[in-house]
Amino acid sequence: MSTPNIENTNITTAPGVELSSHQKTIVGSVLDLFAGRPSLEKLQLWTDEATFEDNITVAKGRKQFEPQWYGLQTAFSEIERLSHQVTSNGNPISMNLKTRYVVKGINKEQTIESVVNIFTTADGSRIEKVEDKWGGQLPESGFQNAMRKMNAFSVPKFVSVPKDQEEDKARGN
Repeated sequence: MSTPNIENTNITTAPGVELSSHQKTIVGSVLDLFAGRPSLEKLQLWTDEATFEDNITVAKGRKQFEPQWYGLQTAFSEIERLSHQVTSNGNPISMNLKTRYVVKGINKEQTIESVVNIFTTADGSRIEKVEDKWGGQLPESGFQNAMRKMNAFSVPKFVSVPKDQEEDKARGN
């Protein structure tokens, strides 16, 4: 597996938290994804069975989580990371993240502060799960969880993932 081209290489860590070079690659790639800068190369850092969950989706497996990341480019005209700080280098790697999003078409602005947990394989080489907990929480109600699962199935029907590196580059990724 080659090292992907990571745009976010300046990783802010809390005092006493140090990351290995591979952990910096993983965190940088996740920051790129949250900034609406996906690529097939970055997503190869994820296992095929990995899970992404936030307050609006629970996406399990490559066919569900990849469109979630490519969908950010479709849904938002602006994505600005206001701050981030890695608070733990364990498994999960945890960070606080504050991001400003502007919804395309209606120019509605939303700032989300979240705790992001990045779970890796036992050897730390690949991502198994990313939790994006808005306000430090994930929904607990049955209705909210049903909606999150429905989103994971519907987004891939509307958002395409590039078939290969050439198509990815043509999209500017």
